Amino acid sequence: MKPLYIACCRYFIAVGLLAGTLSSCSPNLTTTYQLEPASGDIARIDGRLVTKAEQNGVSVVASFEKEDLEYVALDIELKNHTDHPIEINPADFHFTAMNSVKDTLTDPLNPAILLARSAADPSYEIGRMDFKRKEETKRLKRAKVVNTLLMVAVIAADASSSSNSRTYGEYLRNRTLSNLAYQSLAVKRVVNYSNFANRMQRYDYEEYRWRELALKAGSLPAGESVRGFVYLPKVPNAHYLAISYTIPELSTVPLLFKQELVQQQKRPRRR
Repeated sequence: MKPLYIACCRYFIAVGLLAGTLSSCSPNLTTTYQLEPASGDIARIDGRLVTKAEQNGVSVVASFEKEDLEYVALDIELKNHTDHPIEINPADFHFTAMNSVKDTLTDPLNPAILLARSAADPSYEIGRMDFKRKEETKRLKRAKVVNTLLMVAVIAADASSSSNSRTYGEYLRNRTLSNLAYQSLAVKRVVNYSNFANRMQRYDYEEYRWRELALKAGSLPAGESVRGFVYLPKVPNAHYLAISYTIPELSTVPLLFKQELVQQQKRPRRR
């Protein structure tokens, strides 16, 4: 039982030291994405650069809105200048990543193909929310089982080492290690619940994002417009994003955005 006790204590001490090291060595710089239009009719409106492009009666007005988790969000307005309804879908936005001289990049996972991505499909993403929440609940349950097994092992090892202490000094060392093990287990439990709460809160935001903020798929009547955010997957090594919005058998509207990764100093938290 004593080797098990020692292994448990070493594990928890290592976890505590690692957590402290990571928190104390967190970088002071943060990298943010900045995009600006590089094609079309560009104008500055309310402090933002906005571009407009049109083809076959379909007009796209676009500007960079913000960085949003694993995406960059573009503020998009679609206008139907044709004489008939058109079917729109944010997932019909696609882009190809390019370098600083506007040569197309290749996919890091498959150099034989171009580095191209599609915008997120809000309808599909909304459908994944329940699945994500269920998986997170399962993850917490698994953590609870592990915590219970660790607690049983620590208690058994604690009892064994206390009864087998040969000297008072050895008894004190064992008590210190036991206390560290109990404290580490308590911290682990707090971290598990904190991660669970943070992820569930993130899923709530994601669902709100897809339902309320994203551009919606549907039929756009003639002479009308619709506006919303289009979410493009981040590609950190791209200098330009050659974006196209395609309505099959009608038009393909091209947009070009320049991308820059900006390092900013983290502001210290006020106490």
